[in-house]
Parts: sequence; C-alpha cells; structure tokens
Amino acid sequence: MKKRVLFVCLGNICRSPAAEGVFLHLLEQSQACDRFVVDSAGTGSWHVGKAADARMRAAASRRGIHLASKARQLERADLNRFDHILTMDASNLSQVQALVQEAGGSSVARIEPLLSYRSRFDLSEVPDPYYGGAEGFEHVLDLLEDACSGLLQAIDDETPSAAADQASSGTLWRNRSTRA
Repeated sequence: MKKRVLFVCLGNICRSPAAEGVFLHLLEQSQACDRFVVDSAGTGSWHVGKAADARMRAAASRRGIHLASKARQLERADLNRFDHILTMDASNLSQVQALVQEAGGSSVARIEPLLSYRSRFDLSEVPDPYYGGAEGFEHVLDLLEDACSGLLQAIDDETPSAAADQASSGTLWRNRSTRA
C-alpha cells in the first residue's frame, strides 16, 4: 500500500510545492516513487491553479528539482486521503487542526510540522520566502532537503506490522503536534 504525503503552507506557491518537489526528488534518487503519493496544498485559496513562484522554481531547478504542481487549497477530504500531512509553520498547523475540528475531531492523517524531522537546523518553522530575496529561497530549500530526508527515513522505519495492525483494526491516527 502506498504512503500518502501532503505538504501544506499558506498559498501553495513557495514552501509546500518546494517540499513536494524535494520529497519527489529524494524518492527518485532512492527509487521509491512507486511507494508514495505526494501532493501539496495551501490553507488559502488566492493562488489556486497557479504554478509555484518563479523564484522558487529557479532555485529548485539549480538543484535539479522540478516543481510541476499547480496550487490548490487544502480541503476536508485531505484529512482522510493522506497518511501524513506536514505543515510549514505554526499558523499552517493551527489551520489544519481547525479543519480537523470542523470535520468532527479525527483524521486518518498524522498531522505535524515538517521541521520535526530536521537534523541539521535548529528551527521549528520553514520561513516564508515570498517577500524576501533569493537567499531566502535557497535557505528554505536547505531546510526542506534536511527535513524531507528525515521524513523519508522515518516513514521507511515505520514497521510494516504496526501499519498492518492499524489498518486492520481501523484505528485512526490521532492528530498530534510535536513542535509548533
């Protein structure tokens, strides 16, 4: 069964599509694309249908990472469509958790900050580079590469028997936040 991963930020044109692209790039490198479904979304709707920010696409391209997705807004169905929902900052986490409450308080997805999987940086949030210069986009990609590597390792380390037990019992992942 494929693991389903969703990355969430504010507008789905900088951080979350970059996280999606970085994670897909790591999957390609490890020949694991067939084991995952990966997507991204924004908590806001104002960029729906647009490509990722040109500055983010350029920074990612310099690293051999292609950002092909179009912006979309997070929807209630995502809470049960994905196994993992990773947020970029505390505001995104709060908005996803509010959507869970609107949906009755439970979600199949494990919802947590992406940077809870980082190993090289001492930050808890991925900063929004939208209003900054080129160096901000590079810094975000550094953070995403670090955290996405840790995420992939953590998912690979999940025991198949525990996942099978959870699936067979119908147990839902409870929402949790490790670090906001």
